[in-house]
Amino acid sequence: MGVSTLKDIVDRAFAERYGVPAINIVNDLTMEAVLAGAVEARSPVIVQTSVKTVKSIGSSVLFAMWESMTAGIEVPVALHLDHCPDRDVITECLEQGWNSVLFDASVLPVEENQRQTIEVVKQAREFGAHVEGEIEAITGVEDGIGSHEEAARQTLEVSLRFIEATGVDVFAPAIGNAHGVYKREPVLDFQRVTDIIDAHPIPIALHGGSGLTDAQFSDLIARGCAKVNISTALKITYMKSNLDYLKDAEARDKWDPPALFSHVRGDIVAMTRSLAEQFGSAGRA
Repeated sequence: MGVSTLKDIVDRAFAERYGVPAINIVNDLTMEAVLAGAVEARSPVIVQTSVKTVKSIGSSVLFAMWESMTAGIEVPVALHLDHCPDRDVITECLEQGWNSVLFDASVLPVEENQRQTIEVVKQAREFGAHVEGEIEAITGVEDGIGSHEEAARQTLEVSLRFIEATGVDVFAPAIGNAHGVYKREPVLDFQRVTDIIDAHPIPIALHGGSGLTDAQFSDLIARGCAKVNISTALKITYMKSNLDYLKDAEARDKWDPPALFSHVRGDIVAMTRSLAEQFGSAGRA
């Protein structure tokens, strides 16, 4: 219980075929609320920070928040740096205490991506940390990283060679998923997840989780998507909760910041609890 490694969290989820919410937080309120929601659901959770959030708040402040909020926590939690192409930021976060990173070198040729990922895995191991890898950019821009153009998918052989050569702990394949808000229900390549896992059992990270259907989530988690990334849904919940409360405050001419914070916190807690129940991680702590 308490602060755990990414590998401990996702390996169990992979073996028992449930998904762990991996939620991108944006500030202290959302970090605390996500952790509180996981505690209420008795669920493991992976708290994720984008490069943009690390740079806007500062790695030392973010990690101090993490240490304070997870002291004595009774569910397994991990702190993950999401989609980071910058080796210097990876080093900074590992030195601060992040215990998981996604080195996103998907814009590079696979051979160079693989070479650098091997280096990142070696570096992470020196800190007792784990690494998520990917060889294709997930469609969509998230916090300034990515592209709206769909990347070409690599062959199964290339994917397996990357997984085996790098020793990554989690793999994030492109399967028709996308960051941001889906304009229509995505057409997903479910078989690709099965093909990878059949050839090399490894926990799969499902990116672009905000907006998938219950049936899509259930199918992919059953195939081995043990880490389910949620970013856009948190941002929408956070912004709309603020907006709804402020519209009501304006109508009533009542201006009470702590009441606003409490309202928004409640919505984020409820979202986290609902995700844990949806992905099957509730009650697993």
